[in-house]
Amino acid sequence: MNDGDGQATPLDDEDYVTLADFRRELRGFLGFSERAAQGVGVTAQQYQALLAIRAAPSARMAVGTFADQMLLRPHSASGLLDRLELAGMVERVRLADDRRRVEIGLTGAGTTLLESLAAAHREELRRLRPLLKGLVSRFR
Repeated sequence: MNDGDGQATPLDDEDYVTLADFRRELRGFLGFSERAAQGVGVTAQQYQALLAIRAAPSARMAVGTFADQMLLRPHSASGLLDRLELAGMVERVRLADDRRRVEIGLTGAGTTLLESLAAAHREELRRLRPLLKGLVSRFR
């Protein structure tokens, strides 16, 4: 933290309590996310992949962009996409103007699954909003 003069403000005991509380809530949200994803038959990483693809312009992206978005190496991203394609959640589309380029998009099944998961996540974040805002406001 900065005190306005460019100097770091030392953390006090309350800052450590707030950081610990905030991390606990984040871990709780991630646990919720994992359980919600498993409840519909995907992993949390697969949910994140569907979300990343849907959030892209035109809801499609190149494999390299996908790897960057997911913080994965290209071969790991390809494996994840292979599993999602096998499950019928994504499809690879060759671009008409450059047949060498392939983009990934969601299938109807992927879109349907994502919509239900994303809605559940939005509701959980709405529930957590007052708590998270309160935690962040405790920083001086």
